[in-house]
Amino acid sequence: MPDGVAAQVDCGSRLFLALPDDVLALVSAYLRPLDLCALALCCRGLRAAVASSEKAWLAQCRRLGPPAHALPLWREGVRSYRALCRFLAAVAPLLGVWVHQNPELGNVVSVLWGFLSVVGVRIIPQELGPLGLDAGPLLWAPVFEILADADGAPSCFFHHGRGDHGEDCLYPGSVQSIDPSCNILLLEVDVHLKDPAFPLDTLHLPRSQIFSAVSDRKDPTLVRNLHWSDSSNTNSTPSAAPPSPPSIPFSRLPFNDRRRLLDLVTGRVRLEIPLDLATAPLFDRSPPCDDAKLLARRWSELVKIHEQISGGRIDRKAAELAPGFIEHAPTANGDVISHHQITVSGKRKALVSVAAYLRDGFKQFMSRSNSSKVAGLISRNGNSWGSAQKKHAQLHQFLMSGDAVGLSLRAAHMRLTAYRAWPDMHDNWFALYKLPMQVPSACHEHAGLWAGTFGWPPGQPSEDKPGKALFFLLLSYEEVEERTLLVATKILEGTHYVLHPNGSAMFIAKLDETSSDAFPWETDSEPLQVEVEQSYSGEGIASGYGFRYPGSKPGSLFVLQNGLLAFVWKESRSVLTLQRIDLQELLKRGERVPMLPPVANFSYLTKSYSNVFAGILSNSNCSY
Repeated sequence: MPDGVAAQVDCGSRLFLALPDDVLALVSAYLRPLDLCALALCCRGLRAAVASSEKAWLAQCRRLGPPAHALPLWREGVRSYRALCRFLAAVAPLLGVWVHQNPELGNVVSVLWGFLSVVGVRIIPQELGPLGLDAGPLLWAPVFEILADADGAPSCFFHHGRGDHGEDCLYPGSVQSIDPSCNILLLEVDVHLKDPAFPLDTLHLPRSQIFSAVSDRKDPTLVRNLHWSDSSNTNSTPSAAPPSPPSIPFSRLPFNDRRRLLDLVTGRVRLEIPLDLATAPLFDRSPPCDDAKLLARRWSELVKIHEQISGGRIDRKAAELAPGFIEHAPTANGDVISHHQITVSGKRKALVSVAAYLRDGFKQFMSRSNSSKVAGLISRNGNSWGSAQKKHAQLHQFLMSGDAVGLSLRAAHMRLTAYRAWPDMHDNWFALYKLPMQVPSACHEHAGLWAGTFGWPPGQPSEDKPGKALFFLLLSYEEVEERTLLVATKILEGTHYVLHPNGSAMFIAKLDETSSDAFPWETDSEPLQVEVEQSYSGEGIASGYGFRYPGSKPGSLFVLQNGLLAFVWKESRSVLTLQRIDLQELLKRGERVPMLPPVANFSYLTKSYSNVFAGILSNSNCSY
């Protein structure tokens, strides 16, 4: 480099480094985290300045969208704002609405910010009272959560589920990967080699000892004085690990093996959580609730537990080291592995161990892996996902690729086909699919998530029904044959027995065709005069060729003066009234209810046309 150019670069760096920290933070607010890291690579001075600037990384944290008021408290739990930004950037792609085809009433999971975490919660199909969403709580049940560790890594994964006796349980695991453009969430079993520096001996501690040890170290000053101990022995040099065999993806196993393995591992890593943790909030609730202390204490305890149990990893060789440690309950027939909780004698109640299964149980179906063909995810070019995989992998090959087994969550990007806004889904993948959400704009003002009920005035009950079924619709714009359409896709239906397929279009409005029909009612429930701002011709869902293939009948979409949308079927005069919703705010003032067993609580693969949550709600004595 010529001396003149070098001098100019040096002068520019010095001028940049001479800027006050507040100005550097203001400049960094217009950069992406990747740009800030690239700036740090320019020279040693910039690297030191960027790395040490708390305000610059705080500006990056704000750009990623978490609650601004929570960032100072979240900072107390990690080493720096740079570590906090690392976590926020890693998990931000998970935020949004995820769905599954089953049950047909709706399987909607919303992922939102928790406390130094992201939390996935399921919206329960339900009916609304006369005051609608403004007064009645939205029912929800937890599905999973990912917590940050002290370094800002999204390493602490907990799945939620119901135990054998209806109790709330946690199922620890790891986060395998998060693709920045992920559109599918997969619950899997991960097999890997143990880290010699972090032995899995803590897995054999009784549950009561682990929780009492954590409870004894509760710090009333929240996370400010948390002590992050290093459980590794710094004086010992880990022995060189033998070369591991090639890893086999969990997806290559036949469906029966994947299902049994998930049932088995969840039955082993189950944590029966104390009442104070079970009833603690997972995210900020609406005022007047002040949940900061509860959230901070819950986060610190869960992170410590996750560290103590090595992320819920299971040692496959534990049976050889401690014979008789667990009792294997025999199955009624040789083809099914029991996934009920194993009874453990005395106070040695195992927290996690899969040894007896791997020694006895796995032998029952290693040689009988289901070889039935699993259809691939169809990509846009017509090839099935994984078409290069000519046959399924054997279960013993998958297990022998490592000596530690555990639950894992993988957020991947796959090329999926879709019909309108609804993705085509696999019927035997333990997965959730992300809904493509259009951002409202001047051209797409009605795009987004809407909720509503049938009938007019909105929310007013009829004489024979005290409540009305709540519908969630995703409104999106499509260009078809040079015409702009507004498509309302059903993602949740609060009836007791499903009326329309999940993912079907409740109505389609033609935005270039004004309706000549008048709105059937002149007043609303106030009563106030109804003013129609715009109206469009369209088609609404109707009975067709069986349940799976509904038909359509003409109708009109009316845009009312108070922000409501109303679609009226012309022949029957049925009306579906919608209002735009902020799902996170509804959840903050919602009500938590019991959940399904662990695997079904992630993906409910059984075809169902009724409300599978109704039995849980009616039989539960939940005190949330």
